[in-house]
Amino acid sequence: MTKPIVVGIGELLWDMLPEGKRAGGAPINFVYNATQLGADGYAISAVGKDALGDEIIRELEKSHIHHILERNNYPTSTVEVVLNNGIPTYTIVEGVAWDYMEATQKEIEVVKKADAVCFGTLALRSRQTHKAVLTLLKNAPQTAYKLFDVNLRSNYFSKKLINELLQEANVFKINDEEMIKVQQMFGLNLPNEQVCQWFIKKYNLRYLIFTAGEKYSIVYSADGEKSYLDTPKVKVADTVGAGDSFSAGFIMGLLSGKSMRDAHKQAVAAAAFVCTQSGAWPEYE
Repeated sequence: MTKPIVVGIGELLWDMLPEGKRAGGAPINFVYNATQLGADGYAISAVGKDALGDEIIRELEKSHIHHILERNNYPTSTVEVVLNNGIPTYTIVEGVAWDYMEATQKEIEVVKKADAVCFGTLALRSRQTHKAVLTLLKNAPQTAYKLFDVNLRSNYFSKKLINELLQEANVFKINDEEMIKVQQMFGLNLPNEQVCQWFIKKYNLRYLIFTAGEKYSIVYSADGEKSYLDTPKVKVADTVGAGDSFSAGFIMGLLSGKSMRDAHKQAVAAAAFVCTQSGAWPEYE
């Protein structure tokens, strides 16, 4: 059976954790986990012509992730991560390699054959990468799952950007904290469930994923199906990359022919496992 092709577009970086650096960046975390679950994974990003860039490429290769990385004269991205009871806070540096992405022909060709693509708001903080990512997304097949993880970081987001990216998406992932901000931005003074239904209808989404951390998660579909699952209680090392592994588990479930409910169960199991490990790229059994 041919493996599904899963593509992450955007930030690739080193998470500088208390115990050392770990590869990360939300769309590429998604690809890492999808690859562990049986995908043919591709990372589209940019790194510097520096030792950290060389090292992150080796990390991708070690994890069997294909990469189409532009190498430019800006530094490879690093993010300071401070953990408080396993919950991360990020300090994100600007002017890094992935702020200067270009949509190359090679990248476009990969996106054209994707079964799923993942993207977020952060990489689009610079005008150049904003243009490149939108160009790439417009080349994704209509049949592909186009997962937009809103992934709000610092102040690198706006209603205009979220609206623009939702128009390119057919799966929307948002957590409980992000939901409060997005509701305010869109002026939606409604209960959560009605907000989720509003987004599905307005943007013609196939699925909306709502996660509430250690409490529960809900997946809604365009045809009115709803799946609610409690979050399993696990010994948390840190929650870095948990949401990305959830998304990967869900999309890979759908791509392997699972029902929405079973794909949701796989998503919850993947996220719970990542929470028990340090960093966003743990080794699967």
